[in-house]
Amino acid sequence: MYENKKQKLISQKAFRSRVIRNLVIFLILLVVSLFIGMIGYHYLGELGWVDSFLEACMILGGMGPVSQPKNDAVKIFAGCYAIFCGVLFLSGITFLISPFWHRELHKFHLADEDDEEEENKRVNRKK
Repeated sequence: MYENKKQKLISQKAFRSRVIRNLVIFLILLVVSLFIGMIGYHYLGELGWVDSFLEACMILGGMGPVSQPKNDAVKIFAGCYAIFCGVLFLSGITFLISPFWHRELHKFHLADEDDEEEENKRVNRKK
């Protein structure tokens, strides 16, 4: 998925497409997670679709539940869904910034290799 330190830095166009791909994957995961939350709140919590959407959005966004859960099944679901959303959030942010982080690290490796090549040339000239 990413180039190794011996490969050249990818073009801006390729980098942009990598960022867009990661963003699209993240948004798909977000929508699927929202849908999972809506289904759980609708069927377990006996909420309407709009209220299920609100509850799932609030949990997914880290704000917390809006209404008090009605039964034990929805309480367990809400707890598991909250943990899932927390992990999804942290993983998603990491996934979104990974192309930028990788590109910067790759630049450092390329700069180190350039410095080593210059040093080798200077040493060879002195010999």
